[in-house]
Amino acid sequence: MAMRTIITCALTGVLTNPAVHNVPVTPEEMAEQTQQAYDAGASSVHVHFRNQGPGMGHLPTWDLETVGNILAAIKARVPDIILCMSTGVVGPDISAPAACLEKFKPEMAACNAGSLNYLKLKSDGSWAWPPTLFDNPVDKVERFLQVMEANGVVPEFECFDSGIVRSVGLYQRHGMFSGPAHISLVMGVASGMPAKPEWLPLLTPEMPPNAHWQVIAIGRQEVWPLHRRCVELGGNVRTGLEDTFYLPDGKKAANNGELIEALARVVREAGREIAGPAEAKGILGLPVR
Repeated sequence: MAMRTIITCALTGVLTNPAVHNVPVTPEEMAEQTQQAYDAGASSVHVHFRNQGPGMGHLPTWDLETVGNILAAIKARVPDIILCMSTGVVGPDISAPAACLEKFKPEMAACNAGSLNYLKLKSDGSWAWPPTLFDNPVDKVERFLQVMEANGVVPEFECFDSGIVRSVGLYQRHGMFSGPAHISLVMGVASGMPAKPEWLPLLTPEMPPNAHWQVIAIGRQEVWPLHRRCVELGGNVRTGLEDTFYLPDGKKAANNGELIEALARVVREAGREIAGPAEAKGILGLPVR
């Protein structure tokens, strides 16, 4: 029997302008693209939340009513989809994402596991945005983990560099979380790990024993060989309009469904079968809700 691979769809991202790219913003759009992703093979969605209203949608929000409306629309449309909520914030104040975790209790939530100088250059060598420190010191990580533990939310550790991968094992040995580690290798950010398939055999031995892991591949055509190698090595995979706008042939994707269809083909071509939501929950050890 072929091994099962879990596919996650990252629906919209943090700052992508919906006036430029076809990212979903409203509850109805988020639910519709969740349905497309689910129909194409995704059993989980990674959810960011955007401000609502005419001419808006390009900035993140933690407004409880907005977050609740988006999550309710997704679950009404696709009841068995696994929800993985974003929690990323700059600075020490985690009260807004913590309030969302406490109120809505998604099955999973991202836990950014270490700090990164978040950098990108334009073709002329100037900064694409002002250099930013995405700060995730240990005390901040620990506070997120305490909120997640108290609310039955499984942390998904987002790791932007190899030392952050190794840090997750230290968190586990220190007793900061219980159960197996769930690790996301974020690869392709210009100042983080590159989107190179040959890195994966070096990274997997650095994970804690019995860890579940997936690749989050950021970029263009280079993401697809990375996804394939991840599947061959037994990892899970994530794509969506947060991570890339481009299909394997270089064409721009019209929606999340097209990206998940392409990723599902990669999974099958690598000799794996795709896990449905119920099976994915069992594999990941998620609570039954």
